[in-house]
Amino acid sequence: MTLWQGRLEGGMAEEVAALSVSVSFDRCLAVDDIAGSKAHVRGLAKSGILAEEELSVLLDALDRVGEELSSGTFVFEPTDEDVHTAVERRVTELAPDVGAKLHTGRSRNDQVATDLRLWTRRSLLELVGEVVRFQEVLLRRATEAGEVYLPGYTHLQRAQPVLLAHHLLAHGWALARDVDRLVATVERLDVSPLGAGALAGSSLPLDPDFVAEQLGFSARFENSLDAVSDRDFVAEALFDLALLGVHLSRMGEEIVLWSSQEWGFCTLDDAYATGSSMLPQKKNPDVAELARGKSGRLIGHLAGMLATLKGLPLAYNRDLQEDKEPLFDALNQIRSVVRALAGVYGTAEWHPTRMQASADESTSAAIDLAELLVTRGMPFRRAHALVAGLVRESAARRVPLVELVQAHPDLGDVGAKLLEPGVAVTRRTTPGGAGPLPVGEQIERFFRRLDVDRSRLAIHVQTLRAAPVPDAAPASTLAESRAPGD
Repeated sequence: MTLWQGRLEGGMAEEVAALSVSVSFDRCLAVDDIAGSKAHVRGLAKSGILAEEELSVLLDALDRVGEELSSGTFVFEPTDEDVHTAVERRVTELAPDVGAKLHTGRSRNDQVATDLRLWTRRSLLELVGEVVRFQEVLLRRATEAGEVYLPGYTHLQRAQPVLLAHHLLAHGWALARDVDRLVATVERLDVSPLGAGALAGSSLPLDPDFVAEQLGFSARFENSLDAVSDRDFVAEALFDLALLGVHLSRMGEEIVLWSSQEWGFCTLDDAYATGSSMLPQKKNPDVAELARGKSGRLIGHLAGMLATLKGLPLAYNRDLQEDKEPLFDALNQIRSVVRALAGVYGTAEWHPTRMQASADESTSAAIDLAELLVTRGMPFRRAHALVAGLVRESAARRVPLVELVQAHPDLGDVGAKLLEPGVAVTRRTTPGGAGPLPVGEQIERFFRRLDVDRSRLAIHVQTLRAAPVPDAAPASTLAESRAPGD
């Protein structure tokens, strides 16, 4: 069955079918297609286009199709070009005369756009729940870390000591921005295209506001041309996922370094590591490496989608079929990475002795020496040059820096004490800094931020659950993540 069989003679050439068929990947939209179809036929009945008896028959048939799909008994036919064709074909088999009215006032253009928005909205919210749970892991590990510190790096060179909690929460705050972006994308895509038709609406008395409400959308489209051609939300989602992937890649890279024997900052739990097919001694950070590798794939999906969109005239073009596979794959990949990295960070064994020994190198407190001189009235540039000269002299003469500092008239014993192990990290006192006081405050602020994000997520999930079409978005446990210690 094709949806245009009255216009063209015969069937599609095999080559055209092979190029056009999308049912192999768009069948994941089935639940959304059925939800959209239910809202559509209710709208047709409200407008008097369908009788109540016809509405009942169509809803029963759609329920039957939904049950077949969920149970795995639905049979896709070779002629099913996409999931939308498959659903309509089966409804028509179950209710031949009334089923032929299912597509009244609707085009695949607004149908597909609606299905994809429903799927993307639900899927992004599910991902937000996963990210929040990962943030909870980071918060738990930060709280457990206490006063453990390690080197902070710039240019991958040791710079200043920072509390491990501060380092972990740096990733947590980056993920908080990802949550912001994902939620904002959900809010922008929360617009129903149903009723836009092929591109110009319909002469039938349709009520797009009604079907938007049925599907839990916050609004309906303003312009029918824009409604069927808009894939901004796909591009935005792919950008959000790509940037989240970049953040996860950075975390993966860190684990690769930290778990190496050269660094020795952590040991991975056996459940989140792999061995070697040849070398018996190996314990490899494959999860972290895959997190790093997947980011390239996600960036490629974004670049490909933007290239597809850049030359399309209004309104719908078949090029837009290329929006689904990148989006579906990106979400599947990023969910896997988030879950796996949460396990890595949640179970890794930190090695405080090794971390702190690396952080206690005397040059890591060089800025503290300069700031001591500043508090005594010396201009910062002079202080910087003086300390840099001592560091250079220490390296050239192979004399411990502490001896040079102690002997210097402007530094002496007070300066030497700043170079003692564990002292420098305690001196970071400014808000948002890496010392004990600001990190304690940061932990409280991050805890509150997670509460806010859990509430935001719960509101969106509740909106989906409250939609008059109850199976448009199956019940989810998205907002049920708990705070550490609950």
